[in-house]
Amino acid sequence: MDTEAQPTTRDRSSRPTGSETTSDPAGPEDRSRVAFVARVGSLVPGGRITLTLLLCLVFLLSLSTFVLRPFQIPSGSMEPGLRIGDRVLVNKLAYRFGAVPQRGDIVVFDGTGYFGHADYIKRVVGVGGDRVVCCDREGSIQVNGRPVDESGFLHPGDSPSEVPFDVVVPDGALFVLGDHRSDSSDSRDHLGSPGGGMIPVGDVIGRADGIVWPFAHATRLHRPDAYARVPGVRKAGAHG
Repeated sequence: MDTEAQPTTRDRSSRPTGSETTSDPAGPEDRSRVAFVARVGSLVPGGRITLTLLLCLVFLLSLSTFVLRPFQIPSGSMEPGLRIGDRVLVNKLAYRFGAVPQRGDIVVFDGTGYFGHADYIKRVVGVGGDRVVCCDREGSIQVNGRPVDESGFLHPGDSPSEVPFDVVVPDGALFVLGDHRSDSSDSRDHLGSPGGGMIPVGDVIGRADGIVWPFAHATRLHRPDAYARVPGVRKAGAHG
């Protein structure tokens, strides 16, 4: 009996083993996508390079319109933290989706009808319902009866204010001051103007989150701890 193994013919219809698996060519969806990009690129002068630059431009414009906006500091009213010519990045989403400005935030707002026909940058000192007084016996600004230590950001040599005031901020508004009090036109200077120097929250463009230029001065802007101990406003009818 012949027991020698006989060679067998390989069944080429069988599926290859894992080691023999070959890469599949691009599917119809991938080919369609590549063809679409190539077709659009052929319609634009300069081809894919121009198309890529246009897409980047659209992205940057969308970012500036809806998310982040650069703002150049026009005056010395926010010194020493923000100097003339500094460029800050304004977060336009900071006060969306239910968030509101907080005491100590640096905000950019449209001053049309209140300060002038321009955008301004100031620090929020009082929010809706706050009573802001200047000054107490120690020369400090008080918010809701609590003195605020502004030494961490106030311009050296400046007092909190040479102008006395005692105001209650309406709901939906802000009382704002510059850090360089002796060189700032802010809520103090417009107490007799329409709105009493208060800025509607709806006119706030966004929160200044950081200095991006010049690079040597680049830094993130934080809300100072000076306002952390300011008590909230007790609403009418509240019990506790």
